[in-house]
Amino acid sequence: MTKPQSTQIPQPPNEDVTAAVLVIGDEILSGRTKEANAGYIADVLTAAGIRLREVRVVADDQTDIVDALNALRVRYTYVFTTGGIGPTHDDITADCIAKAFGVAIDVDERALARMMPYYESRGLELTPSRLRMARLPKGADLINNRITAAPGFKIGNVFVMAGVPSIMQAMLDEILPGLRTGRKMLSQSIKVLAPESEVADLFADHQKAFPAVIMGSYPSFAGGLMRCELVLRSIDAEALSEADDALRQKLTNVGIPIAKSDS
Repeated sequence: MTKPQSTQIPQPPNEDVTAAVLVIGDEILSGRTKEANAGYIADVLTAAGIRLREVRVVADDQTDIVDALNALRVRYTYVFTTGGIGPTHDDITADCIAKAFGVAIDVDERALARMMPYYESRGLELTPSRLRMARLPKGADLINNRITAAPGFKIGNVFVMAGVPSIMQAMLDEILPGLRTGRKMLSQSIKVLAPESEVADLFADHQKAFPAVIMGSYPSFAGGLMRCELVLRSIDAEALSEADDALRQKLTNVGIPIAKSDS
């Protein structure tokens, strides 16, 4: 059995709380199933003050899952996995998590106690396949699943959730109140009535002038005209406001029109 690796990065209270999402499943990589969880998780974490820094997608392959998990869990405050905790033979996430942490895995009596009433009330048998969903790594804490009762779990700084979006979202609701959060990312948006190429140089210079503000441009095409949205983001409200005001003035000075509704 391998020796467990470090699971948490010590962080001073004033530092950002960071996260990664590990999406697991051959069906995602083949295009058979369209990934719908990472974007939802990103929205929830951003609103809570947790910075999602990385999203990885890996196949149902033990080596790939273990390697990705071990890389992410020592780099970020939290890791959230989705997929691969169902009843079929290719649902190997729980086994991979146990291997990554160097612990045993078996049917967990707490998980079983939650699942039995759910299946009994529906006249369903807890078959060996369904019992796979009660197998948890030793030392894991359960994540409640109010939809189908089969729990997710937490071990170290890793939260293991279902791949079905509605179930994943229910599990994330359970997790969120217990997470440490940091400073919230604030944003301002300016929609300009010009193609991206016309503001690129000005925008690049503006980024250099305000290094504490993250800036990105997003072109669009509507009504036969090219448009561009300039988005500024920062955890520093004062720096963000200053950068926003200065950029609007620069755009006005060079005659680039700004849309009236640019929130």
